[in-house]
Amino acid sequence: MAEKTKILVVDDDEHIAELISLYLAREGYDTKEAYSGPSAVETFESYQPSLILLDIMLPGMDGYEVCKKIRKTSNVPIIMLTAKGETFDKVLGLELGADDYVVKPFEPKELVARVKAVLRRYESKEESSGEGNVLRFENLEINMDNYTVIYHGKELSFPPKEFELLYFLAKRPGQVFTRDQLLDKIWGYEYIGDTRTVDVHIKRIREKFTQDDPWCIRTVWGVGYKFEVK
Repeated sequence: MAEKTKILVVDDDEHIAELISLYLAREGYDTKEAYSGPSAVETFESYQPSLILLDIMLPGMDGYEVCKKIRKTSNVPIIMLTAKGETFDKVLGLELGADDYVVKPFEPKELVARVKAVLRRYESKEESSGEGNVLRFENLEINMDNYTVIYHGKELSFPPKEFELLYFLAKRPGQVFTRDQLLDKIWGYEYIGDTRTVDVHIKRIREKFTQDDPWCIRTVWGVGYKFEVK
């Protein structure tokens, strides 16, 4: 019997957490619940889930802080949960490494569909990472197998989404992508979202490199970005 996919449900409202777990259990997922920020981090470490549903408003440590802590050691998919009417900065959530977000109250079918979509994207990345995907340019090596970037012989620190954006562009040198295309390809949004997060990630990637390399991420004004080899 195949092992069930494990999902950590984090919400300070125990009734909501139990309800979400019930929906997911019906779909064949194994779940565990946490009701505070510190408990979420502790449970994540012991439970090792395949995906986390993470509420923003939590006692002890909010969802943003939990996301930051988990992203220091893991690329596990994270879907942020927020109540309708709450101030939710989608860009901040995405920049911290969240993969998607869902607004409460939500339809059970929508939540399950989001969970399945994020897991599919993650699994396809895992499969491709086993194919020896290493990109090499002068003074630069981008290794999808272990999410590392070696620049002038030294390993640079890259958060998951920055790495995936760099890898995606570098794998297709010369090809121009709009911000909406990049948001869709890297974050999985199939609708027009807030593209500021793409600009912020591009800026952070550029800051890690000098200006005299024979390659760069170039802005194509009025269109988007491309990885250019000079």
